[in-house]
Amino acid sequence: MTREHDEQWPGWSEGDLGEEKTKSQIKREMQELQDLGTELVKLSPSQLGKIPMSDKLRDAIDLCQRITSHGAMVRQRQLIGKLMREEDVEPIQRSLNELRFCAQKQAQDFHQLERWRDRLINEGDVALNDYLQQHPSVDRQPLRTLIRQAQKELKDHKPPTAARELFRTLRDLIKE
Repeated sequence: MTREHDEQWPGWSEGDLGEEKTKSQIKREMQELQDLGTELVKLSPSQLGKIPMSDKLRDAIDLCQRITSHGAMVRQRQLIGKLMREEDVEPIQRSLNELRFCAQKQAQDFHQLERWRDRLINEGDVALNDYLQQHPSVDRQPLRTLIRQAQKELKDHKPPTAARELFRTLRDLIKE
């Protein structure tokens, strides 16, 4: 750039060109913050308690959760997006990711328990032996009784009371 150009645009230098954000970039960043705020609004109070944030932002989120009017909710979410600009977003994002990971892990564990329950009911002693190899400290007899009851209920087209009890037992064994 020439000196004439610098005089034409005072306060501007060649180094500034790469550092300035475009309007589109700024809008995208603001929308991301508003979306992050919307995610926070969807959390339960106990989950929100695990997220580090200012009291002002927490109050705005609490208010947004109580609002029923669509227009008022849109305005409140915009306010939350504005307040998010003042926050350190990294710890908030990290905490949200941890919450997502925990929820995903719980869902995987739940599905694993369901698979074991179904396999134990359908395959009987073969599946029970496999389960006991993986969990040697488990007492065989109570599980075997529940499996037999669940198989009988399935055969007689009765409600799956024993199958539910088997699931709860497996869940409790995993917690121990």
